[in-house]
Amino acid sequence: MATNKTVFFLIGILLIVLGASMLAPYFLQIMFDEGSHSFIASSFVTIFIGILFVLANLEKEFKLNLKQTFLFSSLAWFSVACFGSLPFLLSTQEFTLSEAFFESMSGITTTGATIISNLDETPKSILLWRAIMQWLGGIGIVVMAITILPLLKVGGMQLFKMEGPDTTEKILPRTIEVAAIIISTYVILTFLCSFFYWIFGMSFFDSISHAMTTIATGGFSTHNESIGFFKNPNIEIIASIFIILGSIPFISYLKFIQGNKKVFFQDVQIRGLIYLLLISITIMFFYLIFINYESNVFEKIRISSFNVISILSGTGYVTDDFGLWGKFSLIFFLFLMFIGGCAGSTACGIKIFRLQMLLLFLKNQIKKLISPNSVILIKYNNHRISDDFIKSVIIFIFTFLFIFLIIAMLLSISGLDFITSISGAASSISNVGPGLGDLIGPNGNYKNIPDLSKWILSAGMLLGRLELFAVLVLFFPSFWRN
Repeated sequence: MATNKTVFFLIGILLIVLGASMLAPYFLQIMFDEGSHSFIASSFVTIFIGILFVLANLEKEFKLNLKQTFLFSSLAWFSVACFGSLPFLLSTQEFTLSEAFFESMSGITTTGATIISNLDETPKSILLWRAIMQWLGGIGIVVMAITILPLLKVGGMQLFKMEGPDTTEKILPRTIEVAAIIISTYVILTFLCSFFYWIFGMSFFDSISHAMTTIATGGFSTHNESIGFFKNPNIEIIASIFIILGSIPFISYLKFIQGNKKVFFQDVQIRGLIYLLLISITIMFFYLIFINYESNVFEKIRISSFNVISILSGTGYVTDDFGLWGKFSLIFFLFLMFIGGCAGSTACGIKIFRLQMLLLFLKNQIKKLISPNSVILIKYNNHRISDDFIKSVIIFIFTFLFIFLIIAMLLSISGLDFITSISGAASSISNVGPGLGDLIGPNGNYKNIPDLSKWILSAGMLLGRLELFAVLVLFFPSFWRN
């Protein structure tokens, strides 16, 4: 029988892993003599609490039913964000509680929004911890998207269910089996990205830190100017390539390893991502020509390509302040924020497949207007799509936009201006990072927004990362009834 003991046992395991991860930044504190022992203290507390959770919830057999799976999904991210904030709170940087939690939530949800105003002078241990948080959040959401969300049938995610058990009762063995391959792929991609960053001019520390946040499509950087600090076209090309690799479904890597060598060309969602990138880059390139932006043709291609890839994927790296490109660029990038990358990747947003589903639905509705008596079958990646499936996708998109409006209104009530409220809400629920405007735009940060705004945005990040319904269901009284 599945009980909440399994949920808290697994959260204990996660806290132990999180606490162990804090030891790497602690070595940097010693190496660079940063005058603080915040990470060893945080590590001890986190591991200790994790061990208590494990010992208090030992069982002969561990199982998760649907109810416990929903509960675990939300509590896991919230718990990691809470304990992940300890190194910030205990550091010499004087983080407030709201700032520490905001930075931690931004990291674990791979959002990339930051309250640190001077990254170039921030201790390296803090910078590395931010990167580790995003790296862990990236692999966490990939495993969750492939093994848990399809079983919860959140917004059409059931389309990506792995072959195997149909019930959540057997989710743990399957998760371990799939996670082993996915994590191996994730580590290899991170290593390759770090290697190429180093080869093309980054320092060893910068290459590791940026590789972790690139593959996680998180966007935390070690410099105020983000990737633009390096002023290196080769680094931008490497970043673009690995951002795209992080934005495609990791289940495709799994299928490739299992023998399907054409999967990257056959997957409709991957093709949709590439087409959307090419179209968006072309639009932005011609727009930069239209406004006579001060750069040559190569620079226009370089700037438009990198920033489109970064924003669409939800990474949030920047090389130029696109807020200065005119009003069209603001609206266009706001639109890209909502879309995001592929389902089953580290990317965020509504996801490519849902946009494709919506377009298929609209196309078939028009066909039915022309031929009312016709019977039209909808297929996606050779799977027949039911009306219930289409309905779940439409409900998800509607809910996504509705919650975005609620967050924007709450942010305006907390004291933010219109552009900051709208872009902040879009950035948080889409897990992008930079917003628009002077305050939270590409050259700004979230340091000076009110504390209430930080808590609202943190909630938006969690909702967006966990596909909304995995969190919202917990607020219904019927969920807690036996």
